[in-house]
Amino acid sequence: MSKYRKLGRPTDQRIAMLKNLTTSLFKNGKILTTVCRAKELRKLIDKIINLAKKNTLHSRRQIMKIVTIESVVTELFSNLSKYQSRSSGYSKIVKIGPRRGDGAEMCLIELIDITNE
Repeated sequence: MSKYRKLGRPTDQRIAMLKNLTTSLFKNGKILTTVCRAKELRKLIDKIINLAKKNTLHSRRQIMKIVTIESVVTELFSNLSKYQSRSSGYSKIVKIGPRRGDGAEMCLIELIDITNE
């Protein structure tokens, strides 16, 4: 059994899709996607934020491989203080029902705001 979902795509397309979803999530704070994609994206988000907590040049370069917009990476490192008290669970998935066209289960994935807790 594999550790990840293939999401019905070849490897290069799957990696590009996850990079784009990650960049969009950090840029906008929340995105609308399918449940399977969101669950796979959640793993990547946790890894990126834990890398950013190290706050080294090496971790910044590793994150730039995935999050392709430099201003988004700069904003991630500047807003990192709200995630310091937590070790994981930086995103929240809210299911909203089936998509109209094909019935795929849709959800809203968003970064949690720890300052309100």
